[in-house]
Amino acid sequence: MHRADGYPLHWPTDPHGWLWPPEQQHAWVAEDDEAGLVGHLAVHSSDDETGHEVSRLFVAPTFRRRHVGTALLRQARRWAVDHRVGLTLEVVDRQRSPAVALYERDGWRHTATVTADWTAPDGGPVTLRRYTLG
Repeated sequence: MHRADGYPLHWPTDPHGWLWPPEQQHAWVAEDDEAGLVGHLAVHSSDDETGHEVSRLFVAPTFRRRHVGTALLRQARRWAVDHRVGLTLEVVDRQRSPAVALYERDGWRHTATVTADWTAPDGGPVTLRRYTLG
Protein backbone atom coordinates (compact mmCIF):
# COMPACT_ATOMS: atom_id res chain seq x y z
CA MET A 1 0.00 0.00 0.00
CA HIS A 2 2.80 2.39 0.79
CA ARG A 3 4.45 1.88 -2.61
CA ALA A 4 1.16 2.00 -4.52
CA ASP A 5 -0.62 4.84 -2.69
CA GLY A 6 1.74 6.42 -0.20
CA TYR A 7 -0.26 4.95 2.69
CA PRO A 8 0.77 5.29 5.37
CA LEU A 9 2.21 8.70 4.52
CA HIS A 10 5.28 7.88 6.66
CA TRP A 11 6.43 4.25 6.63
CA PRO A 12 6.49 3.11 10.29
CA THR A 13 9.73 1.95 11.88
CA ASP A 14 7.68 -0.85 13.48
CA PRO A 15 5.03 -1.97 10.92
CA HIS A 16 3.68 -4.65 13.27
CA GLY A 17 3.25 -2.10 16.06
CA TRP A 18 1.60 0.29 13.60
CA LEU A 19 -0.96 -2.38 12.67
CA TRP A 20 -1.52 -3.44 16.31
CA PRO A 21 -1.15 -0.34 18.53
CA PRO A 22 -2.22 -0.43 22.21
CA GLU A 23 -5.35 1.65 21.50
CA GLN A 24 -6.68 -0.91 19.01
CA GLN A 25 -10.06 -2.30 20.02
CA HIS A 26 -10.74 -4.58 17.09
CA ALA A 27 -9.59 -5.26 13.53
CA TRP A 28 -10.83 -7.14 10.49
CA VAL A 29 -9.14 -8.40 7.36
CA ALA A 30 -10.54 -9.27 3.96
CA GLU A 31 -9.05 -12.27 2.23
CA ASP A 32 -9.23 -13.81 -1.19
CA ASP A 33 -8.74 -17.56 -1.67
CA GLU A 34 -5.99 -17.00 -4.23
CA ALA A 35 -4.54 -13.58 -3.40
CA GLY A 36 -4.55 -13.86 0.39
CA LEU A 37 -4.91 -10.64 2.39
CA VAL A 38 -6.62 -7.95 0.29
CA GLY A 39 -7.91 -5.50 2.90
CA HIS A 40 -7.71 -4.36 6.53
CA LEU A 41 -9.58 -2.07 8.91
CA ALA A 42 -9.06 -1.36 12.61
CA VAL A 43 -11.04 0.47 15.27
CA HIS A 44 -9.04 2.40 17.85
CA SER A 45 -10.19 3.92 21.10
CA SER A 46 -10.06 7.71 21.13
CA ASP A 47 -8.62 10.06 23.74
CA ASP A 48 -11.62 12.37 23.50
CA GLU A 49 -15.41 12.02 23.65
CA THR A 50 -15.78 11.18 19.96
CA GLY A 51 -16.00 7.45 20.66
CA HIS A 52 -13.81 5.23 18.54
CA GLU A 53 -11.89 5.90 15.35
CA VAL A 54 -11.76 3.85 12.16
CA SER A 55 -8.12 3.48 11.25
CA ARG A 56 -5.72 1.55 9.05
CA LEU A 57 -8.28 0.98 6.29
CA PHE A 58 -6.66 -0.21 3.11
CA VAL A 59 -7.58 -2.37 0.14
CA ALA A 60 -5.10 -3.89 -2.30
CA PRO A 61 -5.19 -1.97 -5.60
CA THR A 62 -6.32 -4.99 -7.65
CA PHE A 63 -9.31 -5.49 -5.31
CA ARG A 64 -10.64 -1.95 -5.36
CA ARG A 65 -14.10 -1.32 -6.79
CA ARG A 66 -15.14 -4.76 -5.57
CA HIS A 67 -16.80 -3.44 -2.38
CA VAL A 68 -14.03 -4.70 -0.08
CA GLY A 69 -13.69 -1.31 1.66
CA THR A 70 -17.47 -1.02 1.99
CA ALA A 71 -17.68 -4.49 3.54
CA LEU A 72 -14.96 -3.63 6.06
CA LEU A 73 -16.65 -0.34 6.96
CA ARG A 74 -19.98 -2.09 7.43
CA GLN A 75 -18.36 -4.67 9.71
CA ALA A 76 -16.94 -1.83 11.83
CA ARG A 77 -20.38 -0.20 11.90
CA ARG A 78 -21.98 -3.44 13.18
CA TRP A 79 -19.27 -3.71 15.83
CA ALA A 80 -19.91 -0.10 16.94
CA VAL A 81 -23.67 -0.72 17.21
CA ASP A 82 -23.05 -3.91 19.23
CA HIS A 83 -20.68 -2.03 21.56
CA ARG A 84 -22.79 1.15 21.66
CA VAL A 85 -19.97 3.45 20.58
CA GLY A 86 -19.75 6.15 17.95
CA LEU A 87 -17.29 6.02 15.09
CA THR A 88 -15.19 8.75 13.53
CA LEU A 89 -12.41 8.74 10.98
CA GLU A 90 -9.83 11.02 9.44
CA VAL A 91 -8.39 10.91 5.95
CA VAL A 92 -5.73 12.96 4.21
CA ASP A 93 -7.47 15.61 2.10
CA ARG A 94 -6.45 14.93 -1.49
CA GLN A 95 -8.08 16.03 -4.73
CA ARG A 96 -10.47 13.39 -6.11
CA SER A 97 -9.58 10.96 -3.33
CA PRO A 98 -11.14 7.50 -3.77
CA ALA A 99 -11.19 7.20 0.04
CA VAL A 100 -13.25 10.38 0.41
CA ALA A 101 -15.66 9.12 -2.27
CA LEU A 102 -16.00 5.78 -0.47
CA TYR A 103 -16.74 7.36 2.92
CA GLU A 104 -19.27 9.81 1.56
CA ARG A 105 -20.98 7.13 -0.54
CA ASP A 106 -21.18 4.93 2.57
CA GLY A 107 -23.00 7.58 4.64
CA TRP A 108 -20.14 9.22 6.53
CA ARG A 109 -20.61 12.95 7.12
CA HIS A 110 -17.74 15.42 6.72
CA THR A 111 -17.57 17.42 9.96
CA ALA A 112 -14.29 19.34 9.79
CA THR A 113 -11.11 19.97 7.88
CA VAL A 114 -8.04 20.43 10.08
CA THR A 115 -4.27 20.62 9.86
CA ALA A 116 -2.57 17.52 11.28
CA ASP A 117 -0.12 17.84 14.15
CA TRP A 118 2.41 15.95 11.99
CA THR A 119 3.93 16.78 8.61
CA ALA A 120 4.18 15.28 5.14
CA PRO A 121 7.43 13.56 4.10
CA ASP A 122 8.56 16.86 2.53
CA GLY A 123 7.98 18.66 5.86
CA GLY A 124 4.87 20.47 4.66
CA PRO A 125 1.51 20.60 6.42
CA VAL A 126 -1.04 17.80 6.05
CA THR A 127 -4.74 18.62 5.80
CA LEU A 128 -7.17 16.04 7.19
CA ARG A 129 -10.89 15.60 6.59
CA ARG A 130 -12.82 14.39 9.67
CA TYR A 131 -15.96 12.27 9.35
CA THR A 132 -18.65 10.80 11.58
CA LEU A 133 -21.36 8.32 10.69
CA GLY A 134 -24.54 9.84 9.20
